[in-house]
Order: sequence, then C-alpha cells, then structure tokens
Amino acid sequence: MLARGWSDPVTVILINPNSTQSMTQSALTAARAAAPEVTFEGWTSTLGPRAIEGPEDGAKAVPPLLELVQKASDQGACAIIIACFDDTGLRQAQLLADCPVIGIGQASFVVASLLPGPTAVITTVHAAVPVIRANIQQLGFGAAVPTVIAADVPVLKLESAPRAAAQAFASAAQNLPAQTGAVILGCAGAVTIADDLRRMLDLRVLDGVTAAARLAHALTA
Repeated sequence: MLARGWSDPVTVILINPNSTQSMTQSALTAARAAAPEVTFEGWTSTLGPRAIEGPEDGAKAVPPLLELVQKASDQGACAIIIACFDDTGLRQAQLLADCPVIGIGQASFVVASLLPGPTAVITTVHAAVPVIRANIQQLGFGAAVPTVIAADVPVLKLESAPRAAAQAFASAAQNLPAQTGAVILGCAGAVTIADDLRRMLDLRVLDGVTAAARLAHALTA
C-alpha cells in the first residue's frame, strides 16, 4: 500500500504531544524495534508542555497536537500514533485524520483484552490515574484492565533517572491484586525501563508504544 506523499511504502508518524525531544526519540526507537517492517517518523509537539501529568497538561497539549495530526494526515501518513498513555486528544485526532490514529493507551488495552486474567496499569503520577481509568471504562476494557495505580514517579524521571524509576515501578507492583497476570506501563517514557521491569517482575510487562507500533503494522500491511 503506497502512502500519499511518501517514498516509503508504509510511513507511520509517531507524535509526542509533549515537547521533550528525548521522549520522542525513546518512543521512536521502541516503535522501530517492535515493527521493523514499518517506516516510522517521530514528531515532537514543540508547543506542548514538557510532560503530561494529568488533565490540565493534557488540555494544554491538545491544540498543538491536533495541528501536527492534521499535517501528518495531509502529507499522506498511513497511520498516526499518539505517544501519550493518557490518549491525549485521541478522539479529536481520529475525527481529523484520513488514516488510522492509534493511542498507546488504547493499543495496550486492546492487547490486554486478549490475555488470560486481569491486567493492571502502573502509571507515573497520581493525577494520571483518573484519566486512565476513565479511558478504560469509555473504551469498554474495565473487565480486562480493572486496576490502575501510580508509582509516584515524575514523567521526566523516566528519562533522567531510569534505574530509580524502574525500582519505583517494581515497588508499586508489589501492591497489585494477587490475580494480576500482566502489567501495562502507563507512560510513553516507560519504554526506557520496560526491559528492566521484565527482568524484575514475575509478570508479563506490556508497553503502549510497542502495542501501538504492532497494531499500526497490522493496519498498514
């Protein structure tokens, strides 16, 4: 399938709604590793907040994000990934674009719904918990993903101090219900600690960027 305006057969634009370039690069690296058959480009919303830690940051991020979504769609992207676990602006973006728009939270919930047993989300800060719970319920994944907790880790710490962040996430996992079979890392920046947590936890560990990249591959193959 040839995308309009691109020389590569499949081009997926990964948009980071915050303005931290290093998070864009981390997510882009993870997406490329997850779906090497796909050509990914990473765009940073330079007018967005440095990090999205709750609904106020999310609201600030939406207008510049939607401008980038429109640009990607106009240039012929085969799919767009919004690399924020809160699925910031997702519904508005899906209405704007002429291609699939995938939220990394949404993608991880889809994957979790296919697994046996309940899955839990461990996110960064407590302000994100109500947003994520609302998204899960709205999308109809409440039975598959019944638990959302915070590791009390600032988003940018995932980039600046990944070892400490991984330990905080691992400690939070000790508070999950006993029947939990898998954990979703509830932040795009958590790709920096995903491999560490796979070694530290006796649970399946999912991250939204990987889930979204593989779903984008399925949708554009």
